Amino acid sequence: MQPSVAIIVLTYNGVDDTLDCLASLRRLAYPRERVSVVVVDNASADGTVADVRASFPEVVVIENGANLGFAAGNNVGFRYALAHGYDYAMLLNNDTEIAPECLGLLVAEAEAAPQIGVVGPTIYYHAALAMIWSAGGRIDWQRGTSLMDGTGEHDVGQYGAPRAVDFVTGCALLVKRAALERAGLLDERFFMYYEETEWSVRVRRAGFAIRHVPQARLWHKIPLDARFDKEYLAYYMTRNRLLFLRATGASLGTWLHALVAQDLRTYASLCLRPKWRTRAGRVGMRLGWMDFWRGRFGRLETAL
Repeated sequence: MQPSVAIIVLTYNGVDDTLDCLASLRRLAYPRERVSVVVVDNASADGTVADVRASFPEVVVIENGANLGFAAGNNVGFRYALAHGYDYAMLLNNDTEIAPECLGLLVAEAEAAPQIGVVGPTIYYHAALAMIWSAGGRIDWQRGTSLMDGTGEHDVGQYGAPRAVDFVTGCALLVKRAALERAGLLDERFFMYYEETEWSVRVRRAGFAIRHVPQARLWHKIPLDARFDKEYLAYYMTRNRLLFLRATGASLGTWLHALVAQDLRTYASLCLRPKWRTRAGRVGMRLGWMDFWRGRFGRLETAL
């Protein structure tokens, strides 16, 4: 008998994307009786809950009643999976479409060894079906940065076999129950961004491996030219990278590199270089620094 899987689809508006995602999940080549799809809704205002219930009556819908963010919202799904005894939980962005064989390949890799705790697929751009968005990721502990492998590369078989990685993006990942129980849930202080990277560090420190499975595929509806040029994005990326360094016990050298060689250089570029000069980035970075040192985490409540 195949392991049981709870697939958690977190939603916050984007109803059309959600319905497309759920339609792709109906086509999974995995025993239907061993899969439950759980939509966790962060108080969407576009009719997501009603439309999902009408079009996909087999889907479990949990209404949070507020926008809890990525970490806390997905933790609701994780708790559901643990409480109902599933062998695996899968996080899946609502703006993705999954290949029919993807889940089976992920489960097979995770079942290959007890120490494999988390696996992730190759994620492609939906707008360029053979262009990779993520093929797993690595953490540069010298600089205190996390980088996704493969971004912008055309898939020509360069990621041929499953391999160990430092993290897989929360856009799509499968976690074994034992790993989730030992490592714990996502840290809700992050709200959004860096939470799965910090969690991946905990998973590995708990004794589990994280692996990228290249033949498992899905497509993400992120723009090809996506830029982090909004105030709130600069805020979360600045604040949460520092929180990641604190939570993982990064070295003094890493801190110095992150603050001086990276953040200050980036801020100077936003002030001086015409190509980079944006008020949005400067405002977001300044508030991110201030809130980190003041210990203000979770959702950004200040209007930018």
